[in-house]
Amino acid sequence: MSEATGHADRGRVYPESVDRLIAELTRLPGIGRRTAERIAFFILKSDKDPALALAEAIRDVKERVKHCSICFNLTDTDPCQICDAPRRDRSQVLVVEQPKDLFALEQTGMYHGLYHVLMGRMSPLDGVGPEDLTVSELLARVDEPKKNAGGERIQEVVLGLNPTLEGDGTGLYLADQLKSRDVRVTRLARGLPTGWQLEYANKAVLADAIQGRQSME
Repeated sequence: MSEATGHADRGRVYPESVDRLIAELTRLPGIGRRTAERIAFFILKSDKDPALALAEAIRDVKERVKHCSICFNLTDTDPCQICDAPRRDRSQVLVVEQPKDLFALEQTGMYHGLYHVLMGRMSPLDGVGPEDLTVSELLARVDEPKKNAGGERIQEVVLGLNPTLEGDGTGLYLADQLKSRDVRVTRLARGLPTGWQLEYANKAVLADAIQGRQSME
């Protein structure tokens, strides 16, 4: 055995596969080395079937989940279940920044229209402009009913962006782009405190925001 190999062997605490699992777990947000080790040992002590079910669930998410071709929501069918639901009000579209915002609003049970996910927000300091978002697809849905779910004309666009400086700027840009079009533009009521994120708001606050939305005119 060479000196280099001996040093390498003495430095390894866990089997190579366990080391690799811990290293991959530390790539997850908020997961440090110690937490990764605890998760790895939990998986090691678990029965084989639940552990493999977790691995299969991760594989399915990466291979099957995509963005809806209409609203850009996360889905494993196209169009997504919301766009495909005939009982939704397809003349109304609520614009959000990310799919997680859509999920938070949907859980209130207070909104029955469609959505449009921008996949971010405008941030000039970070070099993110409207061309980096799904703004053109939103405007196309307004201009061409055939590009909206069910081929129905959009009559109201509700701006549900996070009440931050970037979110407000994105909302003002969208309102400006929409004002020359035959569509009503509203925004969620400011029951949401400035600087707050939709995903952290409770159902009651979100329900009030939906019911008390205001005109952008």
